[in-house]
Amino acid sequence: MEYWTQQILNGLTLAAVLFLLASGLSLIYGLMGVLNLAHGSFYLVGAFIGLTAMNRTGNFLVGAVVAVVAVAAMGAIVQRFLIARVQDKPSAQVLLTFGLVLIAADIALWIGGGRVRVLPKPAAFDGPIDLGIATYPKYRLLVIGVSVVIAFGSWLLQDHTRLGAILRAAVDDQEMASGVGTNVPSLFTMVFALGAGLGALAGVMAGPFFGIFQGVDLEVLILAFVVVVVGGTGSLGGAIVGSLAIGLVDTFGKVWFPALANVTVFLPMAVILVMRPAGLFGRV
Repeated sequence: MEYWTQQILNGLTLAAVLFLLASGLSLIYGLMGVLNLAHGSFYLVGAFIGLTAMNRTGNFLVGAVVAVVAVAAMGAIVQRFLIARVQDKPSAQVLLTFGLVLIAADIALWIGGGRVRVLPKPAAFDGPIDLGIATYPKYRLLVIGVSVVIAFGSWLLQDHTRLGAILRAAVDDQEMASGVGTNVPSLFTMVFALGAGLGALAGVMAGPFFGIFQGVDLEVLILAFVVVVVGGTGSLGGAIVGSLAIGLVDTFGKVWFPALANVTVFLPMAVILVMRPAGLFGRV
């Protein structure tokens, strides 16, 4: 029983990180139609900024807040001055965001020196906790809890606020939203900044156990895209279900079939693409 509990919690921890990353990516693509290959770079840059702030202040929360705010501001600048210029040109978006990936990777290599860096855990959540049927690291439970809070907050924002109603209207019909007075360019900038901030939060929360290193941005980006494909773009429910599915499948796949780890992740995605190209919660 302890084995199963630990593996399920490992899967939920990965799902929590993937949700933080994929929810922003899904929202950006679902609302703006921007295929942002640099989303994993927000994860990487956010983790490095968080690590720097934590080392200087000795406070995990301060480091997380600084990372999220800084990367959200970075995302707003990128969208306003770069992405907005190629809004209706998918091929240009791919080239532009891939260029940002290369720039971020070189900066990470320069700062990190090619070494694996591990973010410090908050002292209150260091060490294991006895759950009765198993012992498990307290920090990983914190990551799951943060993801649940973000998911609940996102649900409240999208379904129970005026801003959420505007977002849904813009997703349904951008021209009509503009016609009734919505500032769509500013909305796009805000959404892109929010998505970038969530990517940075994922990097900070995963840093203490996944570590940060050159190339991790592409690894998490691939998994995030798998989540978006499975769940469907622009859907909070899709991001949650997709993250849970991929997190658990990836965890148990690596444990049971280590030689086929990639197959166990990408096979469900292939099946979903064949049976429902828009994803489980996407619009056909």
